[in-house]
Amino acid sequence: MILRVGTLVAEGPAVERASRPTATAAPEINLVQALGLSFTVSTLALAGSLAWRGALPLESLGLSALAVVPALAGMGVGQLVRDRISPPVFKRGFLVVLGLLGSEMILRAAV
Repeated sequence: MILRVGTLVAEGPAVERASRPTATAAPEINLVQALGLSFTVSTLALAGSLAWRGALPLESLGLSALAVVPALAGMGVGQLVRDRISPPVFKRGFLVVLGLLGSEMILRAAV
């Protein structure tokens, strides 16, 4: 697919993904987008609440900014993996990871 915007021309799989209407996008893409939006909004709300109450020390902002680098790298790797596996495999892997996270939370609460 080729995308033309003014004099800018782009081509490739990223353009095909970006130009796909959300309503017809694959369910796993909608899920990942919804989770990303949810995590972003909740993180910003938490940061705002902490700052409002004076519980967000400015000294920790530099370290927090550094933590964004591996998070962005993980998002890039996740995008590459998601583009190369089938939707059923993605769903199975996603549910396994959620199960592991839930199990870890239960074990941590029990100790």
